[in-house]
Amino acid sequence: MNNIERLLHGSIDMHAHYGPDPNVKRKMDALLGAQQARAAGMRAIVLKSHDYPTAPLAYSVNQTVTDLSVFGSITLNREAGGLSPDVVETSAKLCAKIVWMPTFSSNYDYIRKTFKTGGISILDGHGKLLPVVEKILRIAKHYDIVVATGHLPVNECFILVKKAANIGLSKIVATHPLGFEVNTYFTIEQQRRIADEGAFVEYCFVTTLREDGIDPKEMAKAIKVVGASRCILSTDLGQADNPAPVEGMRLMISTMLNNGLNEKEIELMVKTNPSYLLGLEKRISSI
Repeated sequence: MNNIERLLHGSIDMHAHYGPDPNVKRKMDALLGAQQARAAGMRAIVLKSHDYPTAPLAYSVNQTVTDLSVFGSITLNREAGGLSPDVVETSAKLCAKIVWMPTFSSNYDYIRKTFKTGGISILDGHGKLLPVVEKILRIAKHYDIVVATGHLPVNECFILVKKAANIGLSKIVATHPLGFEVNTYFTIEQQRRIADEGAFVEYCFVTTLREDGIDPKEMAKAIKVVGASRCILSTDLGQADNPAPVEGMRLMISTMLNNGLNEKEIELMVKTNPSYLLGLEKRISSI
């Protein structure tokens, strides 16, 4: 087993898209994706949908695919109920492990796709966090699930992370810090700072595969500045014209090794930190 396969074995992809999907064609359905992950020796995958809660789907796949943990999640877009504490609590009771803040329903994405105002913000008209969002954070803390920032703009991400820290919620993830296309681009200093304020920073490999995407060297440089102990690597794959998520994990590991990250750093980001966030391990190691 070479070093890439060794790092892939036992790894976790916390951000991948599988069918069924109501709006776009996916590379494969969740069952086939889980079977491929198990065949590669991965430890777990998280099913993400922009439109519906995936905990019931994860439950069904887990009945068929053994030796792999498949977890569900909920994204707080309009189609799934928006900023609804009831929706979050129901998903939590069904063993969902991640609640994403709005993605395609966030203000920027909503305007970009519909050319209309009316997207979801987590702030009121005075720039204060909505009480309903604090309630969602407290539900996440109670059920020990991850809160991810989705496609929120940078200023909202910092407000969310600060409130999470204030109430003692440690499992919070800043998503797409290099995401030009979803208006979530953080400077390197902002990436370091949001990690210092308590967030794990999630680097999604799909960002490097776009025609106008991020140079992998920039991603590796950012990880070095932030520190691998506060980062996770995930694929965000599942699009019909991109590699399958498992192959994307393999390619991501190889690419990061070729751009200056060492095996210990990658192991932290694809195994140790995701294991902690998903409740599979109680402690985090560092380098």
